[in-house]
Amino acid sequence: MSEQSSPAPVGFAPEEMLTAEPTRSARLKWVVVVDERLPAGRAANAVICVAAATSANVIGLLGQDVKDADGGTHPGLPWAGCSVLAAAGGRLAAIRARAAASAGVFVADMPGHAQRTRVYDDYLDQVARSGAEDLDYSAISLVGPRNRIDKLTKGLSLLP
Repeated sequence: MSEQSSPAPVGFAPEEMLTAEPTRSARLKWVVVVDERLPAGRAANAVICVAAATSANVIGLLGQDVKDADGGTHPGLPWAGCSVLAAAGGRLAAIRARAAASAGVFVADMPGHAQRTRVYDDYLDQVARSGAEDLDYSAISLVGPRNRIDKLTKGLSLLP
């Protein structure tokens, strides 16, 4: 049995973290696409969940912590920005499939099972028993070369 190699990590080298420049100058672009039919609370939950998975897996995404004038510390935020877009559920699956097949693109997704279960092991079991074509998505998070991400999300609007 042969082992497949892991894809190269997606992220920014320290010298690419150009925090004094506009976000459009960043080599990589981050977008989250959420199912436009979700109610506001479930949409926010889905966006937060895929953003958490993304920030844990994409190198150099978060900027440095900052201290305020009173000495309080505020954790670093994504210095390169993140757009939150809306799409119909079926389009989410198609974008996810194309992104997953695109070299150099990180994909985090939240299958609908995650919002329909209250026990993580139940979520794991339900996804494991589902074929790719049977999964619906509440949200997906994509980080990759700006031109590739733009092409994948062409025509999508910002989440209202």
